[in-house]
Amino acid sequence: MSNYYVGVDIGSLTVKVVLINNDLEILGQAKIRAGYHGREVAIRLEEQLLADFGLTINQVTATVATGYGRVTFPSDRELSEITCQAKGISHLFPSSRTIIDIGGQDSKVIKLLPNGKVADFTMNDKCAAGTGRFLEVMATALEIEWHEIGELVSSSENPTKISSFCTVFAESEIISQVSAGALKSDILAGVCDSVASRVASMTRRTGLETDIVFTGGVALNRGVVNALTKQLGYPLLVFQEPVITAALGAALLAREIRK
Repeated sequence: MSNYYVGVDIGSLTVKVVLINNDLEILGQAKIRAGYHGREVAIRLEEQLLADFGLTINQVTATVATGYGRVTFPSDRELSEITCQAKGISHLFPSSRTIIDIGGQDSKVIKLLPNGKVADFTMNDKCAAGTGRFLEVMATALEIEWHEIGELVSSSENPTKISSFCTVFAESEIISQVSAGALKSDILAGVCDSVASRVASMTRRTGLETDIVFTGGVALNRGVVNALTKQLGYPLLVFQEPVITAALGAALLAREIRK
């Protein structure tokens, strides 16, 4: 009889669900914008993912929830994002010693021991600067979609300087730069440099050690990936689906608690 394990990550902006089997294979994964009703969205998303494989919730051996909304979700255990990210990344990249996780509302740097356990971490959860939300606000100010940032940045030849880390003040800077005739590509390059600078500083405070894995939704943004690579001076490893790594870690931990 097969055993199935589910990891649910209810983030500030997105809900992610991962289904694995007893052999640690990722059978399926799903994600959707969370909105206000994160718990209800997560329950429906889990049910749909299971239904895609002909399963029901009663056939799941164990479920672990993580993320901002983890305490609201019906699961066998709730675990922190730090713990789940460490588990997921160390499974995907056993050589990793540093995790940079930039999500919708916070950014984290996690230092790992050789056994994959957390040695230390730094978290920015008091300000939107250096997060996905920061990038969304800047994209809106420039009347573009968030996913267009990477492509536009690639054509920049003269990045502007964003001097403020505050989202509100940075948005004002951008509006002033637009009025002064700066190109969108150059402004966005400056925005990516600003995010990279803040996160690179956090990384050095935590203790930079390779291999470095970049995860979270912002890891899909080539502009930030390139800027952060340049700031740190080391290549970054990025999983093909960087938004699901905490949910994967939760699923792996669900298997461990029911072994």
